[in-house]
Parts: sequence; C-alpha cells; structure tokens
Amino acid sequence: QVQLVESGGGLVQAGGSLRLSCAASGRTSTRRLAWFRQAPGKDREFVASIIWSGGVTYGSDSVKGRFTISRDDAKSTVYLQMNSLKPEDTAVYYCAASGDYRVTFDYWGQGTQVTVSS
Repeated sequence: QVQLVESGGGLVQAGGSLRLSCAASGRTSTRRLAWFRQAPGKDREFVASIIWSGGVTYGSDSVKGRFTISRDDAKSTVYLQMNSLKPEDTAVYYCAASGDYRVTFDYWGQGTQVTVSS
C-alpha cells in the first residue's frame, strides 16, 4: 500500500506560481506518477504524468508550457511546478501513483486546494 500526501497549494494571484509536492510512503522509482485536478462542478481532469523512465505526458494544451512535472525518487516525491497561473486553474489538485510498472493509477492522495484570484 502506498500513501500519498500533497502539499504546496494555496491562494495566488493570476500570473503567479506555485509548486505542489506529493510525498509517497514507499518506493516510487517503478511507478507512474501523476497530477489530476478537479474544479467545482467539473469532472476530474488529467494534468500530467511522469513514468519510471522519466517520460512525461501533459493532459491539455492549456497547461503545456506553464506546468512542469518532475520526480525525485530518492525522496519518493513528485512535483508540479505551475507558472503563469490563471483563474481557470483553480481546483483541487490530486496526485496519483500506479502499481509497479503499470500505467493505471491505484493510489490517490487527498488533494490540495489551489485558488487563483483574478
């Protein structure tokens, strides 16, 4: 069992930056790690993922060039650097982890709120 704990959310003005962190209780080096987000009244949305080899996928053009996902397996942590934030980025952000060498996500964090004011 892997437990995930997100941190780094908060209130920021439009154009600002935040870095989210997600610390895992166990090994991450063999897992696909990802960030999702859910805005009020909307479905959960895939933001970005990074696999064990370092390959990265972003979910939509709206975050490409502004968000960067990275991982530090020595710290069992995945990060999401968010720059040039917009009010539409306001959401609860969740991290997720797969099983060993799998692409689907078996483990989820509790989420961290990101609010971007205009």
